[in-house]
Amino acid sequence: MPKIETIRLRCPNPEAQNRFYCDTLGMSIRRNGTIGYSEKEAGLIFELGTNPYHISKTDLYWKIAISVPNIELAYQQLVNRGVEINTPEQFQDVGYLAHFKDPEGFTIEIIEHWFKGDRPAQEYDKKLLGGGPHINLLTLRTIDIKPIDKLTKAIGMTPLSIQEVTNRGFTLYFYAFTNEQPPNKNLHSIENRTWLYQRPYTVLEVMQYSGEAPKELSNKTDSGYMSAVISGLSDELADNQLCIKSKM
Repeated sequence: MPKIETIRLRCPNPEAQNRFYCDTLGMSIRRNGTIGYSEKEAGLIFELGTNPYHISKTDLYWKIAISVPNIELAYQQLVNRGVEINTPEQFQDVGYLAHFKDPEGFTIEIIEHWFKGDRPAQEYDKKLLGGGPHINLLTLRTIDIKPIDKLTKAIGMTPLSIQEVTNRGFTLYFYAFTNEQPPNKNLHSIENRTWLYQRPYTVLEVMQYSGEAPKELSNKTDSGYMSAVISGLSDELADNQLCIKSKM
């Protein structure tokens, strides 16, 4: 089964990034040299960039999301480690989440497996971030979902959810390399959303919005999102290994 194997980001101080993600977020160096939690999901690799990273609402890249079973535990752990993070909140019927930035300014979302108030009573390993984290989402932007939808299906990704946020002017589309099907065949169903955040693999989230088209990096030294590498594609699809960057 193919998967989103590596998320490549460029910044001025890759070593400091690695330390933050390992020491503060509890990731480790995986066998392929990337930083992450589990071999089932995507890992991160930070490469050297010559200028500081500056967030823009028109960037192709938005964030990664780390999913946890207990967001209040994750919040307190991060505060104790000196991270500036907003208080977790239930964002409409999308998810129970919070945001912060890493030392280079990349946005990270913490999202709970359940909506606020729905968490079942169970024990968590309090040594782990939020009781057990994984890189659940890679979130990119587009102004036209149609070519993205066509491409993701062509390379074998399964649509898992569609979440309209009409009062904010965007719609979220979710795809993954999986044989699983969401609980409800209607991809707009709220029922599918918390199920989505519990998947052990990394899901591609695409935000469709109106306005100026999202921008990729303009040269080989700019800091920011470089690409997402897909492993396990068949030979005839191998040229699409960096498709999440080049086709959006």
